[in-house]
Amino acid sequence: MKILVCPAGSHGDVLPLIGVGKELQHRGHQVHVISNASFEPLVREAGLAFTASSAAEAMTALLNDSGVTDSMTGLALIAKGVMESIGPSHEVLLREMEPGRTIVVGSSFALATRLLSETHHVPSVTLHLSPSWFRSDHVAPSLGPLGHLAWAPRFIKRGLWKAADRRFLDPLFTEPFNRIRAGMGLAPVQRMLHEWIHQADLTLGMFPEWFAPRQPDWPRHLVLTGFPLYDHGNAGDTLPADVEAFLAAGDPPVAFTAGTANATSHAFYAASAQACGLSGRRGILLTQDARQLPATLPAGVAHFSYVPFKALLPRLAAFVHHGGIGSTSQGLLAGVPQLIRPMAYDQFDNASRAVSLGVASQLLPRRYRPQTAARALDRLVADRQVQRRCHQVAGQTRGCDGIHAACDAILRLNPGG
Repeated sequence: MKILVCPAGSHGDVLPLIGVGKELQHRGHQVHVISNASFEPLVREAGLAFTASSAAEAMTALLNDSGVTDSMTGLALIAKGVMESIGPSHEVLLREMEPGRTIVVGSSFALATRLLSETHHVPSVTLHLSPSWFRSDHVAPSLGPLGHLAWAPRFIKRGLWKAADRRFLDPLFTEPFNRIRAGMGLAPVQRMLHEWIHQADLTLGMFPEWFAPRQPDWPRHLVLTGFPLYDHGNAGDTLPADVEAFLAAGDPPVAFTAGTANATSHAFYAASAQACGLSGRRGILLTQDARQLPATLPAGVAHFSYVPFKALLPRLAAFVHHGGIGSTSQGLLAGVPQLIRPMAYDQFDNASRAVSLGVASQLLPRRYRPQTAARALDRLVADRQVQRRCHQVAGQTRGCDGIHAACDAILRLNPGG
């Protein structure tokens, strides 16, 4: 069978689909990954075929735009990138598909896979990495500081979804997408981020039910798999020598990352470095763009461009991050206390769920200052109940293999119709 895999998003969005592709290839299938050119080294590292659908410069420009970390301005930037990627991705998919033996697998915004499914009757799979993709009039996803809207009656939540679509999301996503569909002779869709986004032949939620309990109004055909805890394959099990040397030189440090979806977190890294000094803790600042760092780092604070989370996080006293689902789930697996500083998108929802599990604290960006971060870390690391819950949740996380479960579900599809 030939399986075309289309990851869309940043490094943390792409890695899980590479992991799925690698496992499918291990099971004897022909896998071809189609994504932004900046991810070619990751795909080749996994031993998979690759074709670029857009230039690396497009991803670099997005990550360097300070607006990308704001839910409102960032959505417009993301929508523009998503729509521009559809045509080139669809062309590659058309070229690589083989009728009767092809399945297409895409992440949430890999919309070209859904178009190929409609135009050429190729079975399509959509992988949603975080539970915030699933709207509900019961327990709504937390999309900001207001939380899950537990206080609101269901009719109010239903009205809020409609208002959000009409005012913001349809103009950004549905309307330009329908223009693309019209050019292909396809009928328009309505409120595409409400139900249409979940109507692939197979829709997977790549998280366990204990992290986000299934709601009565979630899609009935949805399959929950567990977290896709892929981290650069076998390379994710070992640490670079310089990282190992730093860890061996003192007490377990705190690691800080603003994620891979932006390169404009200068204030976060400056405050984090100062928080280490105030709390007397050693620290690791993780970013591939060193321009975000202070010119001089305090003693006991080191910078590393990239370190595999699976190997690093179990060695930490605490993990401070933005609340991306990849960082959150790797923190759960490692059993490390988490201080989460959500900025936009699914990050508030992931943070809220980690806090509810008793393994994390949340600090909003406007309150993330050296003193408040140092105090939050002191409380988190000293809390024995948090330590116990981290250990318990780590055992739960190890018990569910999202990549294998996803591949099992994908391979039950019949590409021959």
